[in-house]
Amino acid sequence: MTKPHIPTKPRIEDVAARAGISAITVSRVLRAPAKVAPATRARVAAAIEALGYIPNLAASGLASRRSGIVALLVPTIDNAVFAPTVAGLSDALAAAGLQLLLGDYRYSDEGERSLVRALVGRQPEALVVVGIVRDAALRAMLLRLAIPVIETWDLTEDPVDTILGFSNYEAGAAIARHLLSRGRSHLAFVGGTDQRARARGEGFAAAIAAAGAAPPRAETADGSTIAAGRRAAAKLLVASPQGGNEIIDGIFFSSDGLAIGGLIECRHRGIAVPGRVAIAGLGDLEIGRELSPSLTTIAIPAYEIGRRAGEIVLARLAGAPASDPRGDPCGDPRGSERVIDLGFEIVARESS
Repeated sequence: MTKPHIPTKPRIEDVAARAGISAITVSRVLRAPAKVAPATRARVAAAIEALGYIPNLAASGLASRRSGIVALLVPTIDNAVFAPTVAGLSDALAAAGLQLLLGDYRYSDEGERSLVRALVGRQPEALVVVGIVRDAALRAMLLRLAIPVIETWDLTEDPVDTILGFSNYEAGAAIARHLLSRGRSHLAFVGGTDQRARARGEGFAAAIAAAGAAPPRAETADGSTIAAGRRAAAKLLVASPQGGNEIIDGIFFSSDGLAIGGLIECRHRGIAVPGRVAIAGLGDLEIGRELSPSLTTIAIPAYEIGRRAGEIVLARLAGAPASDPRGDPCGDPRGSERVIDLGFEIVARESS
């Protein structure tokens, strides 16, 4: 009785032989494709596809002392507003053969600490974080790693390494001024408990106070989903004459997902938008543009944040130094300043 044929696992030497090049060149294509001619990369890709070869990335990392991984920490994967940042970072890294490792810390300080410790064990080339790393012990650990650490979606004068994003405080203030300019005088804010949402709410309240209008009501959302937005809106939209509360005529939700929930709740209750209440969000999600009424929002350069973060990582891995926190360039001619404000834009649509 003959033994069944057990196919052997393709080796890098098999790929090299099929592509007509050396195994060293195949290895270079896998580790640093940007340094290899496009025609050679194409031959290696065709050979890999034909043979079903699966590179041993762990062994490659041990040999080169590089993991080929860039870790990205996001506060939640439930909110689509962060998706363009993930895409921008992934696009920037792909050309250099770096892989993106995504972690979700669920808006939890302890979750962030645990996730960073877990990711550090994989020896990432760099770490990109949505938000500001505020925990002193965590900041100290990241500094000891001596890898690029890029904080995003916020601004601070004291980043761990480099930060790029926008002022959440100023974004909240700008949307307050927009709603006031539309004749709204009894405003409300809906947001989560994370630092960025709080900063938007603080800016919103400060601009209202500066205009001499009534202080805004505030409602804490129990999540970042559309359903959470509906629940928060329901609490605000119930008139409470016994308490002497004025009827709210404008609501700023700290994200488009929450704001879309607000729009749905208004429709469910027969409340006209913007006739009875104006609604605004943040993030400029596609669904918000297509709703009726279309959603007024704060447009964030989310894809650009990710792409620029990736470019900074690549420049730093290539040897470009970080800069002075005041923004004085110290090496990278493309702009290696440590604090990079990409701004935001108020997009006025039908809901306000």
